[in-house]
Amino acid sequence: MAQTKTKDVAQNGASRDLETARRVLKTEADALDALAASLDGPFGKALDLIENATGRVIVTGMGKSGHIGNKIAATMASTGQPAFFVHPGEASHGDLGMVQTDDVVIALSNSGETSELSDFIAFTRRYRIGLIGMTGGAGSTLAEAADVALVIPDSPEACSIGMAPTTSTTVMLALGDALAVCLLERKGFTAQDFRNFHPGGKLGQRLLKVADLMHADDQVPLIGRDAPMSDALIEMTQKSGGIARHYHRW
Repeated sequence: MAQTKTKDVAQNGASRDLETARRVLKTEADALDALAASLDGPFGKALDLIENATGRVIVTGMGKSGHIGNKIAATMASTGQPAFFVHPGEASHGDLGMVQTDDVVIALSNSGETSELSDFIAFTRRYRIGLIGMTGGAGSTLAEAADVALVIPDSPEACSIGMAPTTSTTVMLALGDALAVCLLERKGFTAQDFRNFHPGGKLGQRLLKVADLMHADDQVPLIGRDAPMSDALIEMTQKSGGIARHYHRW
């Protein structure tokens, strides 16, 4: 009897877990649908601001927004748009020196009132640096200060207490992907370009070509048929071939 009761409790717990997981995914999927439907003029203006800048994209954000900003910067950098992340706390203590007047800043804050961003925002306004705000607060300090405000739809967080950044960070991440892919396509970024930025890992292995591995011309260790073994060893060592081939004199 005790074993049956324990099994029922475990099954009920597993059922609740699946129900919660599906609710989370449905909530976030609905928010992404709302985001797609909400895209309009400001999205295109943000793309224009980035594309026309002669500098880099500087992404910033605090807390969970900062983690999302890090990923957005990494995606842009790997798809042909020079970008990196600057922590707003460090920015207030000297890292604003990384930001140049020909850059564009993307600042992430769900509320739009993140106090740690205030120095970053003021810096962009003082030096007329392009500022794109990604926020859920249409009338927030960030949205009002930005050259372009990308306002994400008002959607509930996926957690039961409605406070943990879940839906909001998913939407910001997707919006960053949308920016990166649009910029990629505007630039005509090719598979060859992608390969150049991804020489390592599984992606790098998949994109390797024979020419990347083969030796050609003067790189090939060659010796004459009658050359002494000492010459062969020198040739193999200098050209890191591990072998040496003889060549014919025609």
